[in-house]
Amino acid sequence: MQIGLIGLPQSGKKTLLRLLTGVDARTLPSGNGAVPGICPVRDPRVERLAAMYQPKKVTPATIQYLLMPDLTKDSAKNQELLQALLAVDVLAHVVRAFPDDAVFHLEGSVDPLRDIETVLAELILNDLLFVEKRLERIAKEQARRGGMDRSQEQALLTKLQAHLNENRPLRILSLSGDDAKHLSGTPLLTRKPLLIILNIGDNQIRDRRLLDEAAQRYTPWQVHLVQVSAKIEEELAQLEQPEERQAFLKELGITEPAIDGLTRVSYGALGLISYFTVGPDEVRAWTVRRGASAVEAGGVIHSDIERGFIRAELIKYDDLITLGSEQNVGAAGKAYLKGREYIVEDGDILSFRFNV
Repeated sequence: MQIGLIGLPQSGKKTLLRLLTGVDARTLPSGNGAVPGICPVRDPRVERLAAMYQPKKVTPATIQYLLMPDLTKDSAKNQELLQALLAVDVLAHVVRAFPDDAVFHLEGSVDPLRDIETVLAELILNDLLFVEKRLERIAKEQARRGGMDRSQEQALLTKLQAHLNENRPLRILSLSGDDAKHLSGTPLLTRKPLLIILNIGDNQIRDRRLLDEAAQRYTPWQVHLVQVSAKIEEELAQLEQPEERQAFLKELGITEPAIDGLTRVSYGALGLISYFTVGPDEVRAWTVRRGASAVEAGGVIHSDIERGFIRAELIKYDDLITLGSEQNVGAAGKAYLKGREYIVEDGDILSFRFNV
């Protein structure tokens, strides 16, 4: 599953890709299109479990980001980019919120909320154009005798059109299961989850006014929001010693790098959760979709587990941390056996019994 980093020029997308994945898009030839990078999810639970078990190997969950070409003010020029966005699962809009006279802005001034509206308008326009073209095609088909009955599709598209004309994304439109299934595979970008990343200045770290204003405006649109100072994150990344990093964080008055929180918000925006397997050989975070069953979770490790699933042995992360060991969890009656229909929860620690 992929997250596409989009936004206007000079918003900090390349810097964020480098900080998240280590991929430096500045070293690549221009015109390469989307630039991929793999990023570990910075999950403190993995670190805590690794400290407890001292394993030979620690494997975090990962996310793939795609750095997309810049959006422009010319909707016609944006069509190729918007078409490419159909392949990603989440749109991550990087918004410039930092002041810097040395860095140009497409509009001549820094206004994060205006820039959010600009990009949202492009996404809504993309969907509206598709819906209107499809409605025109249906109308022509109906004008011909012997055409298929498209009345249900026409009613659905008319509903989408009215919603989009109110300048609202389709992800907040209530749809029946049949309607949602009918729209699967259509090039409708505003049905995709949207993450807005406010790239703030180094002196705005503890200022939440912009974040709060954006949240008040866009939370009803089911948008994920986070703010990051790419400049501060670059300075943090250059500190090699953990003691130096902790001292810098303390000086800033924050508990962790914002980039770490961004990875977790991104993971959630993808609709993913982690469960863990633990032991002296490896502590590992496994990725499953939210709502996955125990047997599906086992299949992520190996298809044999899914095929020959017998049961899952479960302890909760919080119970393990509170009680200190698996033995203590068992003695407290908090070790459980779960069947194939058990719905896995974020942070579950699982081991599987199977037979093939």
